[in-house]
Amino acid sequence: MRAGDLLRQLDRRLLPPLARSLARLGQGQLRMRVLTTAALLSSVAVLVTAVWAADRGQVGGDPTVGEVTRVGVIEGESIPGYVESSRTELKALVDTPPTDPGGQTYALVTLSAYLAPDRLTPIIADVSVSEVFARVPLPQTQTELVRIPAMRIPDDVLAGMRKVAERKDREAADYRERAAGLPADGDPELRRLYDTGAQVALDEATAYGELCSCVYAAVVRATPSALDRIAARPGVRAVDPAPEVTRLDRAVFTPPLPEQLDVAHPPADAGLPVPSAGATGGPSTEPAPNPTTGSPLPPTQASPTVAPSVSPTTFEPTTGTPSIPSPTPVVSSQPPSPVPSAPPSLVDDYLVEPTEGALVAAR
Repeated sequence: MRAGDLLRQLDRRLLPPLARSLARLGQGQLRMRVLTTAALLSSVAVLVTAVWAADRGQVGGDPTVGEVTRVGVIEGESIPGYVESSRTELKALVDTPPTDPGGQTYALVTLSAYLAPDRLTPIIADVSVSEVFARVPLPQTQTELVRIPAMRIPDDVLAGMRKVAERKDREAADYRERAAGLPADGDPELRRLYDTGAQVALDEATAYGELCSCVYAAVVRATPSALDRIAARPGVRAVDPAPEVTRLDRAVFTPPLPEQLDVAHPPADAGLPVPSAGATGGPSTEPAPNPTTGSPLPPTQASPTVAPSVSPTTFEPTTGTPSIPSPTPVVSSQPPSPVPSAPPSLVDDYLVEPTEGALVAAR
């Protein structure tokens, strides 16, 4: 019963007898005492009904709101250990398949090398695919981690790459425009960051426009036996089953990059600024300046190896992504924002908001 219905029933049951009693009492102090008592009782009834309705709403709500499931590797984790644990989990799942209708489960498929879209067909085209992860593997350069929704292999991947190429062209043009707008005596470091950002974005646009060998992982859904067959195919590094994942918008997938062979860690990036004096070692962990305001940007949630978000949508330290965050945190299948990715900085998290239409940026 809803709160409004309960209050209406109380009105129908209590008001008529109360009105008849007041009519018999007429005027006087007794009538005022009765009216006061009735008002207090009515207030208590409304309060109790409101509390009852709130409790019922909480019980009937979604108890999983705010929960995020992480699948993949985190910074400092052994890559060979992750591969071996994935094999063990997959074997256990094959031996004891899920009891859900259809017996299918989500899994993160990581590849041993970057592949072109057409080379995905013999690997995952025979199962249900949700999305693929891509990155332009430029030497000593952090490039954006891109999530491309892909249900049809390779058609959706091809279309997604073309959209990313268009966005990267706009990004490069925006960087060049910002560099040209700097005064002649402006900050040389900021100008260098703009120039570097423009060149990297242009290189990415060219690569995606040529439908590059850039895909390094995919999220699929299949039966344990089908996942076991995928794990045995050439080019597959690991199949990490995730039967605990029931909703992709509440899951964060952080696959290791193909070049990560021992321990997950951020790769070197030649575009990073030289650490200031007194640094303890390694690239600076301070966020890069925002090209628009000059103020520091918070670390992007886009690392290939976080146990994020989404999000939470919330993400954790990367294990080997490039170290340059991007102001456009995610690349989606929809036309992306014209704002370019931000200049280099260490990436601390990978937020795979696990919204599904997004593409994580990290250069």
